This record gives sequence, C-alpha cells and structure tokens, in this order.
Amino acid sequence: MFIFYRFVMMVCAFLLLGACDDNDTDGSVLPVSAASGRAVVKTAQVGVRPIFLVNDMDDGALKAALTQCTDGPFYKTDFSIGHRGAAMQFPEHTRESYEAAAAQGAGIVECDVTFTADKELVCRHSQCDLHTTTNILAIPELAAKCSTPFVPADPANGVAAQVQCCTSDITLAEFKQLKGKMDAANPNGTTVAEYMDGTPSWRTDLYSSKATLMTHAESIELFKKLNVKMTPELKSPSVEMPFDGFSQHDYAQKMIQEYKDAGVEADQVWAQSFNLNDVLYWIANEADFGQQSVYLDGRYSDSTFDHSDASTWSPNMTELVSQGVKVIAPPLWMLVKVDDDNNITPSDYAVAAKAAGLDIITWTLERSGHLANGGGWYYQSIADVIDNDGDQFELLHVLAQDVGVLGVFADWPATTSYYASCMKMPASQ
Repeated sequence: MFIFYRFVMMVCAFLLLGACDDNDTDGSVLPVSAASGRAVVKTAQVGVRPIFLVNDMDDGALKAALTQCTDGPFYKTDFSIGHRGAAMQFPEHTRESYEAAAAQGAGIVECDVTFTADKELVCRHSQCDLHTTTNILAIPELAAKCSTPFVPADPANGVAAQVQCCTSDITLAEFKQLKGKMDAANPNGTTVAEYMDGTPSWRTDLYSSKATLMTHAESIELFKKLNVKMTPELKSPSVEMPFDGFSQHDYAQKMIQEYKDAGVEADQVWAQSFNLNDVLYWIANEADFGQQSVYLDGRYSDSTFDHSDASTWSPNMTELVSQGVKVIAPPLWMLVKVDDDNNITPSDYAVAAKAAGLDIITWTLERSGHLANGGGWYYQSIADVIDNDGDQFELLHVLAQDVGVLGVFADWPATTSYYASCMKMPASQ
C-alpha cells in the first residue's frame, strides 16, 4: 500500500509540475490562447508573499508544483480579482489600492458603488463606512455632518464609541476632500485619534500616507488605463429609497450608464449585487451587461437558509437559472467542506450550482488574518483542517480544480496571480 501511495504522489506531482514548465526563451512573453494566437508581456509583480505561503505549505504534490514556479513568469489573469483593490495593505477603494492590484496581476478590479447626498456615484464598500475607511472624523466641518457624530467610548462602564458617517451625508465635492485609510476602528477610543487608530496587526498603515478616494466614473477611466476588467458592486443603500426622488432602479441604471458613457464594452464589466432584483433588472433592461451580472449570495445571514441543505434554498439553483442568472458568488466557505478523510472537497452547494449550469465566483481570500487559528469567518467550513498560512493555496487549488470557479476575489491579488500563472491559466485579454 505504501509503494502504491508513493507512486500516486509521484504521478500527481508530475502532472502538476507540467503546469509550471516554462518554454519561453527569455521569460518576457508567454502563450495566451490558441484562439487569439497573441502573446502578452509578463507584467504581474507578485513579490515575496506568495513564496512565503508556498514555503509554509505542508509537503506534498501541490507544494512541489508551486515551488517550481518561483521564478515565474507571472502574468495577469481574470482568475485573480482585486477585492477593493489590494486591501490587505492599501486603503481600500483608493487609486493606490487599485494600481497595486493591477500590478499584482489582477485581471479584474472591484469598485463597490454607493452614492453621495447629491446622488453622485463613488467607490466605497458601504454607504455608511466613512468613519472607518476615511479621515472624515479628523475634518471637523465634515465630521459634524455625520449621521451620528462621534461619541467617545466609556471603557469604565463598558460603553463602546458611537459614530456613523455616510456618503449620503455629504456632497461629492465634500467627499473629494477626504483621504482613505485602512478600514478599521478602535471601539474603545476615547478620542477621535484613538478611534481611528485600529488597524489589525496583520495589516499595515505603511501605505496610508497617500490614499486617493475615487468616484465611480474616475475608477472606470483608471481601470481602462490599467487595462483591467471591472466588477462594480451596487451596494445596498443605508437610506430609505427613493432618496430625494432617486429610486433603486435609477441607482442600478446609473451605474451601468456610466460604463456606457465611458465607451466600455459590456463584456469588460461584471456588475454585482447582493440584491437579486438588481441583477434581474440588469438582465431585463441591460441585456448585454446582464449576461455576466453576478448574484452575490448573501443568504447565509438568513436564519432559514442552510447552504448544506438544498431544501432551504429559495430560489434554488435551477430557479435562478430560469430567471436568467448566469453567475453566482457565495463566500469561500460555502463552496467547500471537509470529507471523512479530512480533505477539502466541493460542498453540496458548489456541486448543485455547477450542475444547474451556473458559473461561480467567490470571495475573499486573505481577508481575515492568519490561518493558524482557523482563519476566521471566511474559512469557517474548513477551520478544523487548516493550521498554517500556506493552506491558502490548498483551498485555492480545490476552488480552481475541483469546484471550477471562474475567479477568486483576494485582498492580496499576488497570491491568486502566482497560482494562476503557475497553473498556466489563460492570460487576461
């Protein structure tokens, strides 16, 4: 049995290593696809983190394969999606974060879309996150406009600080005065400075000295220059809709219209929403963009929904397809489970989605800190079998090879770019 096991491992390693074979003479270009017959310049700068993760992996065929790829070539793929840019180290949804994601090989980059008091679209993860993602509290005249002005914590009585600042509290001109910061806060802060100083230890403020906020339209122009595809997410409003006559349909249409006005082809845009009605609106009213609109599946927050029990899925996968949905995007943990042999395998949810004909995108790799303690929320279904940061690649491999996802959102796109390049996935066009 042992000899047979060694033979199987050797075969697996051989097959995987084939993915890393570099036939280029100078490493400057590599084949893209037989269909295009074109080549692409090697542009991805993955840095040292992916190599750190490979070295941290348990010994095995996958580690052996990935080790052979340390010298590249590394290139841009649509498998690598920049989640809010490169948010593990750069303030999210800023020019600098987007540029870092593109440099790391992200073929698709995200602008979460919300709106200001004058109904202009801007890039923020939430309509009401300015107090944790920007320096608004450090600008008194703007802080005074927050929905809930800052109230210091009272640690002696166990009372956390209170504050809420929304894009809808201020105009676009006022929004443009802000600077981005790492998304974090210290709930025990008794001063504004203490409250704003909450960046987790596994992230960094090293790149927060320059963090330029962007409108949605500005992000489109930047992404065109960076030659990346675009995945805007229409964020759920925190204000009652219609907002000053601005309806949900107006909001959904305005987001698509800004791509049309910028001359961006629909196949370059992956519009997303947790609100299924937004996706159905695009399918019905903007058919070209609706073809690859993405239903972000957030039903895990519904107490009646169990991702491992198909009888609780409403609509189910077949019903989603019948409504015209083509792409579904759940969090990482909903797509995988641990089998009786402690292997990471596709979940019943993932199998059902593929069987129904849905394409899958997932989120978010490297968002919740070190994996030695189980990895946090994003890794909850496999917490019992992950114990080092290198397990990021073990999960990524199952998602790519067994689940068959189209792409993976990552807070550090270099990791997904390293994997995709090593496995010779198609280069982004």
